Formats: sequence, structure tokens, C-alpha cells
Amino acid sequence: MLNTQVSPDALPKHIAVIMDGNGRWAKSQGKPRVFGHKAGVAAVRKTISAASRLGIKAITLFAFSSENWRRPEEEVSLLMELFITVLSKEVKRLHKNNLRLRIIGDTQRFSQRLQKKIAEAEQLTASNTGMVVNVAANYGGKWDIAQAVKKIAQDAAQGQLMSDDIDESLITSYLTMADLPEVDLMIRTSGERRISNFILWQMAYAELYFTEQYWPDFDEQSLAEAVAWFVNRERRFGCTGEQITQLMKE
Repeated sequence: MLNTQVSPDALPKHIAVIMDGNGRWAKSQGKPRVFGHKAGVAAVRKTISAASRLGIKAITLFAFSSENWRRPEEEVSLLMELFITVLSKEVKRLHKNNLRLRIIGDTQRFSQRLQKKIAEAEQLTASNTGMVVNVAANYGGKWDIAQAVKKIAQDAAQGQLMSDDIDESLITSYLTMADLPEVDLMIRTSGERRISNFILWQMAYAELYFTEQYWPDFDEQSLAEAVAWFVNRERRFGCTGEQITQLMKE
């Protein structure tokens, strides 16, 4: 029997998204790959808006992995410029809607210009109390764990920690996003079915949702269907994408 009401408590608190397929989407239209990356920005905007309306606590978007530096130099350069442009434009929209932006990853490899834009964007939204929007840039799950272990080792060397203090809870506290709920739902677009060194520790118990859609085609209804799938799989409430969409409107 189908439930007509969906409790907000049944929804995921933290959604992670691997935004895949920009290049293939562009290629299918006879366009250069950067055209797909630009089109993907609109999908980001729609997804953030829909997640916020649902009352999701945090969303983490995989924008640029530590492995993406292997891509052609021209494409990487264009991605960096697009990142700067998007930060400049979209952060005002996020701030207006009381959303908090955080960039997670090893940002030291970025240009000073981009690092400055990141700092300004984070500072502007730092006091906002709405959904946290994490953008993973030059990020890798193995890097996240490694930097946590390095910090733990440093604190241990200074006598601030004993070996018996080290457990799962302590390691979690040294990771990025330690103050946020662990990931409940991970979405990957474009039909690929792997997690590609995304947030490995924090995604230990996440439900994994894969869709054939390329990222630029992902929209509010796409998110609603993913969340409905999560609710049915995790909570067995038997809801539909249409019911999730209605929640966005309430």
C-alpha cells in the first residue's frame, strides 16, 4: 500500500553527487567538452535548489578530483576558469538563500587567484544557517584519510594523543566534513557504477544510486526520483518521485 505522506525524517540528511557525463553530453551534440561543463552548472543550480527545498542538511558535489589533473592541460585550464566564474556568480545566489558554501580538498594546488576566490566565497556565507553546500575540488577520499592520519600523528608526537585514543570516532573528527552527518545517499550520473575515490570514509553506509542520465540533464525531477528511491530502499515507505516533488513545493 502506498503511503500518501512522506516524513521529512525519512529523507537523507546528506547527499553526495558525482556529477559525471559532461564531456559525453557535449560530444553527443557535436560540441567541445567545455560546453558540457558549462551546461553542468545549470544542473548544479537546480540540484542545490531542490535539495534545499527538501530540507536536506548537506549536499556534497564532486567537482574536480585529485585524478582530474591528468586530463588535457587545456581542459584543466578551462575548468579552473569556469570554477572562478561560477564562484563569483553563484556564491551570491547561495548567500541570498542562506546557504553555506564550503570547498573541501587540497586547495593549495590551485592558483593564488582561485584560492582567494574560494576564501572570499566561504567567508561570505560562513554565518549562514541553511543547507551546507560542499564542493569537492582537488579532492580524493584517500587524500582525506591520509591528511587526517597525518594530523593525528602530529598530535600524537606532541603528546596530545595516546595510541589508545585512536578509534573510528577520533579519525572521523579529523576528516573534512567532521561536523556534518555522514552521507546517506550517493548519486552518480552517466551510467558509471563506481565511487572513484570520492568520500570513502563518510560514505561507508550510504545507499548508492546510479542513473544513466548525463549530468547536464539532471534536474529537480531527477533528484526527486533519487530521493524517492532512497526512501523506498532505506525506509520502505513506498513513496514516489511525485510525492518528493510535492515536498519541495510545500
